[in-house]
Amino acid sequence: MKRMFQTIVCQVEKIMAQSETVERILDAAEQLFAEKGFAETSLRLITSRAEVNLAAVNYHFGSKKALIQAVFSRFLGPYSQSLERELDRRQANPEYKASLEELLELLVEHALATKPRIGDDLSVFMRLLGLAFSQSQGHLRKYLEEVYGKVFRRYMLLVNEAAPHVPPLELFWRVHFMLGAAAFSMSGIKALRAMSETDFGVVTSVEQVMRLMVPFLAAGMRAESGLSDPAMISATLKPRSKPQLVTAKS
Repeated sequence: MKRMFQTIVCQVEKIMAQSETVERILDAAEQLFAEKGFAETSLRLITSRAEVNLAAVNYHFGSKKALIQAVFSRFLGPYSQSLERELDRRQANPEYKASLEELLELLVEHALATKPRIGDDLSVFMRLLGLAFSQSQGHLRKYLEEVYGKVFRRYMLLVNEAAPHVPPLELFWRVHFMLGAAAFSMSGIKALRAMSETDFGVVTSVEQVMRLMVPFLAAGMRAESGLSDPAMISATLKPRSKPQLVTAKS
């Protein structure tokens, strides 16, 4: 499986270097996936929006799954590389230890530095991220784990050190509560900013909204454990199983 995903990564990197046609396909796919969802968006809808033929999509991507993965890689590739370089720099100091607020600010800084292809905010990508978890896209979650899991597991080790009292299972849920809050707030950021301006007469920028989330999310991550079930308290992460090679029967 690892070799398969490495092959996909190479294909995605090759795709990223392709022509304007590829960018039009990715732009159309990103918008339509965010508007309609993955299952409801057909390749024909994408080709119509991108003004290309189906053969162009098949030539550049090969499948709808590969197209979905390429849409995510367009943002997550630069983002994860930037995050990894910053972690390298900070952890060069063996005594480096960050607070939850610092770790969350780190995500904000790199999200702001990685400009989305469509629009001037993260709303489209955050809608897609929410869909990746809410819709049946097992291939996408496996792809994201295989390609970007290493750097985000490294980040999560720092989060765990900053909140050592939280049992592993509860930390899992708190991280997903955090993702849910961020995905909801950022995917609807234009409407929420308009409501805020109407109600309070003050313009709040996207960056200001993202920074407002930091103390809120940090407080949730730092809160005392709410677990009382001994089995849940003692639960630990299961070892990752390695894919087994399937040999042909004689």
